[in-house]
Amino acid sequence: MPELRPGLFAELFAAIGVAGEAKAREALVRLGDAAERQAKVNASSGSHAWGTPTPARPGSGPAIISGTLRRSITRTEPVRTMGGWELKVGTMPGQVPPYGRTPSSRYGLYLETGLRNGAIYPFLGPAVRFVRTTVLPQVFQAVFRPGWPRL
Repeated sequence: MPELRPGLFAELFAAIGVAGEAKAREALVRLGDAAERQAKVNASSGSHAWGTPTPARPGSGPAIISGTLRRSITRTEPVRTMGGWELKVGTMPGQVPPYGRTPSSRYGLYLETGLRNGAIYPFLGPAVRFVRTTVLPQVFQAVFRPGWPRL
C-alpha cells in the first residue's frame, strides 16, 4: 500500500468524481441509444399503403406507411444540468410524411388510424420501460463496474 501523504484522499476523490462524470455520460448515451432503437422497433407494427386499413393492433405501435415517423425518432446529446445529466428520446420536429397529414412530432397528439384507443406515443412508453427493466442493469454493470481510480 502506498504511503499516506497529505492531499492523497483529495486527489483520489477528485479523480473518482471525474471518472464518475464520464461514466454517467457514457451510460446515458448507451441507454438513449437503446431506447431509440427499441422505439423504432415498436413504431414498426407491420406496414400498409396510405388509405388502407392498418395491421397494427390497438395499444401497439403504428404500422409503417412512409417510414417518416420511424426515421424521426432520435435522441439528443447528453447535457449536464443542475440535477445531473439529461438526454431526451422522441420524435424530431419538422418531418412530415409524403402524404402530408400529421408531422411526426405531433403524431401522439392526434388519434390517427391505429390509435383510436386513445394511446399516445404507444411506441415510446414501452421502449422506455424495456430499457429501464432490461437494458439499464446491463449498461450499469458494463460502464460502472470496471476501471475506478485506486490508491
